[in-house]
This record gives sequence, structure tokens and C-alpha cells, in this order.
Amino acid sequence: MTASTTSTTSALPALSHFRFTLQDHIAHLQLAQPERMNAMSPGFWRELDAVLQHLQHHPDARPARALVISSSGKHFCAGMGLETFANPGFAPDDRSPEGRSALAEMLWDMQATLTRIEQLRMPVIAAIQGGCVGGALDLVACACIRYATQDAFFCVQEINIGMVADIGSLQRLPKLLPMGLVKELAYTGRRWPAAQAQQHGFVNAVLDSPEAALQAAMDCALDIARHPPVAIWGSKQALHYARDHSVEDGLRQMGWLQSGIWSNRHVMEAVQAGQQKREASFPDTGGYPRFGQLDMP
Repeated sequence: MTASTTSTTSALPALSHFRFTLQDHIAHLQLAQPERMNAMSPGFWRELDAVLQHLQHHPDARPARALVISSSGKHFCAGMGLETFANPGFAPDDRSPEGRSALAEMLWDMQATLTRIEQLRMPVIAAIQGGCVGGALDLVACACIRYATQDAFFCVQEINIGMVADIGSLQRLPKLLPMGLVKELAYTGRRWPAAQAQQHGFVNAVLDSPEAALQAAMDCALDIARHPPVAIWGSKQALHYARDHSVEDGLRQMGWLQSGIWSNRHVMEAVQAGQQKREASFPDTGGYPRFGQLDMP
């Protein structure tokens, strides 16, 4: 595996809520406001969306083959900061149908940002410590793989402040967990410890410390990066399609998918690299420009 660029932050706007690096084909996005428990302010959402757009579309991000999302401080993320709800520019206008329709539009916009995590061309791995609350649970539910510390806990916090969780937990968690458990968490707002989350398969492993959780995520990302990026992309497409469709539909889609990305060269390179006990070499993928940014009339 050829070493990639150390960082791509030069192609991104300045980040204050996150730290972002790209090294050895692994993109690493770290929540970086521990003094605020990494609360999800409007700036948080802007920067998260910018990084995800960068990873999906910018040529500098083409070497990235996996994304690790981690955090800093005692807690992974406290969810939406309560001060955000008091901001006149954010507080929903519930006095008119026009104001309530604007709320729907705002929610769809926020949902779209988290959906970018789910739809990213590469696998996403989360390393979680301490509290993962409210919108943070929505965020990690979009990841492919989750590692947590022993003190980590999850919470559908929205019910505790008198509202319905509205940016993804109630839609994604039933695909990942038994419905009875999801209803219990959504109706009670109780803390759900990492050990219980592991028992139900929501987290892949529980580690002793944030450093160990991050190392597990990085090791997994490096293992993913050894394989052809287009085959990893195809696997992610197939798994998400199978989640939302019947087996028959999924098998039909698999035929189209495999026929579209099949590469004799990739298969031979993987086999020969294994026989010769060397790292395989595969072309990078992604970094495609957004249609509206193409330089053409």
C-alpha cells in the first residue's frame, strides 16, 4: 500500500470544531471541542458537511479508502447544544404553518448531512468514548463499524427535553437493533451502556480506553485499505441495498453491480500478492467532481 498525503486540510476551509488528516489511505476526522463536550452547533454541522463533501468529491481525497471518526475529551459528543435551540436564527417558528414547514426543510438539510456519512464511497468507522448523546447517536448510527470504550454510553436524549428524535436514530436503529429495545431507548431516554450495546451488535468491540478504541478503529481501517477500493465500494453498495430490499431484489442488484465493477486485474493482483506475501497495489477511486462544479458552459 503506497503511503498517501499526510493531510488535505489545505483544500478545506479552516476547521475549528474538528481536526482532519489523511495518511496511509486513512482519513481521520476528530471532534475537537472537548471543553464544549463537542456539542453540535451550527458551525459543527457546516464543517462536518464540508469535510464529507471534500472526501466524496475533491481530487485531493482520492487516496482515502476509509474514514475514522473519533473524538477528544471525556465524552464523544453531547449532541445538539441547548444554546442552539435558544438562537433566534435556529429556534423553530411554531406559530404558523409556514414556520413549521421551514422546520421540515431544516431537518431534511441536517438529515442529509448525516446521510452523507452513510453514503460515503468508503467505509466509516467510529471510535466512541463517554457519552454519545442525541444527535451524536444519529451520527454514529450512520457508521459501518463502531468501537467503544468501557465507559461509553448511548442515549436518545431528545425525549428527555420534550421532543421526538428527528435526524435519524428512529429510522436507522430499527435496522440495527430489536424493535423492542429501540422503543425502550426512544421512550425512556435512559443511558445504554457500551457493554449492552456490544451484546446487541451495535458496537463491534468494547475497549479499555479511548486510545485503545481509536487504535482498533485505525487497525480496522488499515485492513480495509489493503483491498481494492472499488470492491469495498461495491460491498458497501450491496449491503445497504440488501438492508432495504428483499433477498430476491438484492441478488438481482448484485448481478448488475458485480458485472459493472468486475476486474480480472484486481483478482489476479490480490491472489498474486497473497502468494508472494507482499502488499497488493490497486488504483484509488472517488474524488469525482460534483456536477454543478464542472468547468464547462
